[in-house]
Amino acid sequence: MNTYAKYTANVFVAKCTESHEKGETIILETKYGKEHECIVFNLVARKDDFYYYSIVRADGFNAQEFAKKKAERYQKWAFSAENKSNELWEASHEGKDFLSLGEPIKVGHHSEKRHRALIERNHNRMGKSIEQTKIAEQHESKAEYWKRKAKDINLSMPESIEYYEYKVEETKEYHEGLKSGKYKRSHSFSLTYAKKALNEAEKNLHLAKKLWS
Repeated sequence: MNTYAKYTANVFVAKCTESHEKGETIILETKYGKEHECIVFNLVARKDDFYYYSIVRADGFNAQEFAKKKAERYQKWAFSAENKSNELWEASHEGKDFLSLGEPIKVGHHSEKRHRALIERNHNRMGKSIEQTKIAEQHESKAEYWKRKAKDINLSMPESIEYYEYKVEETKEYHEGLKSGKYKRSHSFSLTYAKKALNEAEKNLHLAKKLWS
């Protein structure tokens, strides 16, 4: 049985008992027992009689699609919470015509209990309406986060080669610019951080090529 194995951050590869050719379609089983049809790319390691291959899902599902689904889910929850808030706000106006008269509670009168219960119900509904609005805002914030993530490119995608080639050129140009004086150093560690960013980009490009070239 072919299974998933973590290779590096954001990247899972196929762990196989048999060798496969590039472009071959294989079935991988998750730890939850679900099966995915995947396309083989490169042999990235061989250890303990297992073959490890970079793969992509045959249905096109990837980190970006995952982020889109997360965004859609949080957006749906935000709409639901906002609708509940509106419903509770409307319900909190029960008896508004009577209450707008400013009638005091008549202590001892047969209407006292109903009057107090009406005020209490509306107070509770308004409080719950505010709670649902806060929940909607939290879900909306998470939806926006996942919408941004849906545009990210990482090492789990073949497109990462082109992306990290660009990042290497970008970070190299900035690092050289700091050394030459083209760019102003905002603090004493500017050059160190720029070099670190360049090293990281070069490392990721090397990994991307190993996975997808």
